[in-house]
Amino acid sequence: MTMFNPPHPGRSIRENCLAPRDLSLTEAARGLGVARPTLSRVVNGHASISPQMAIRLEKAGWSNAEFWLRRQTTWDLAQARKNEDRINVERYVPERQ
Repeated sequence: MTMFNPPHPGRSIRENCLAPRDLSLTEAARGLGVARPTLSRVVNGHASISPQMAIRLEKAGWSNAEFWLRRQTTWDLAQARKNEDRINVERYVPERQ
């Protein structure tokens, strides 16, 4: 079974939003209204894109908030699936009446 392993969405910010515009993290953080370390953590895959950050990215003209949140959720689920064999759940079977 091949494991789906999407890149962290922060990589997309770096490659598709900052790099083509030759924006530094400092410049981009200033424009987005966030602290440089905050944006750095997202871009380097150490923090998630929050709904608030997704709105900031949308307002900057970098796709829409839903796009960014879908990318984040896809990545989060892929990370959780890496350990799904450790999740033990008893299947629910409703009682007959």
